[in-house]
Amino acid sequence: MSEIRIEKNDVVATVVISNPRKLNAISVAMWNALTHAFTVLSQDESLRCVVVRGDDHNFAAGADVEEFSTVRNTMAQGIRYHTETIAQALHAISHCQHPTIAAIEGICVGGGLEIACACDLRIAAPSARFGIPINRLGFPLAPGELQHLLQLVGKAVVLEILLEGRVFDAAEAKDKGLIQRVADDVPAEAVRTAKRIAQGAPLAARMNKRLANRLAAQPEPLTDQELREAFSFLASQDYREGVQTFLTKRKPVFSGK
Repeated sequence: MSEIRIEKNDVVATVVISNPRKLNAISVAMWNALTHAFTVLSQDESLRCVVVRGDDHNFAAGADVEEFSTVRNTMAQGIRYHTETIAQALHAISHCQHPTIAAIEGICVGGGLEIACACDLRIAAPSARFGIPINRLGFPLAPGELQHLLQLVGKAVVLEILLEGRVFDAAEAKDKGLIQRVADDVPAEAVRTAKRIAQGAPLAARMNKRLANRLAAQPEPLTDQELREAFSFLASQDYREGVQTFLTKRKPVFSGK
């Protein structure tokens, strides 16, 4: 059975990519479910962080190639598949207002690596395997997906990954800038990371993510409206709580207001 599951534990949600019979290969239905899941989670103001992981100790083995003959067999189908189905899922993940963590074990290749790269932080097991070996399948990376990867690691690394089509380990992935951290116990480290994020001010975390996305994609100066939004924290209860608790040396309790 292939599915996208959502598990919620207090202020942290976990999205599980599940198709274990195919190393969590992602079908069209699963891409669409990812779009829906992250759209819904982004609107949930009670959340502080979202973790993405794969089922059965693998992250995801990319798109489900067995579907290509029916969903990506013509130019019209291919354009729709990449610019709508996959693009919408990656956009929903990268623009989720809450911080996101990819907890990577096992295989993380092709579309699976794209999902991980759409998250804000990536933590991987030493034995995790990375790559985009689509040169073996006879097609290039779609333009929108290529642009997303370029913003993360740059032209030289992207071309190395795509032209060679190698699958490489977590140490090399970290050296290339694809992941931030290697951990022996990825689920536990993801939980610890999510808890640290959740203890911070959620309005500040969301604005950090929003500004990072905006400035990475559009380096020109902020508009007056964007600048006012960036400093809207000055009217928040969380800002007053943070400053007051710092001065009185007690632990802050942020409400997200």
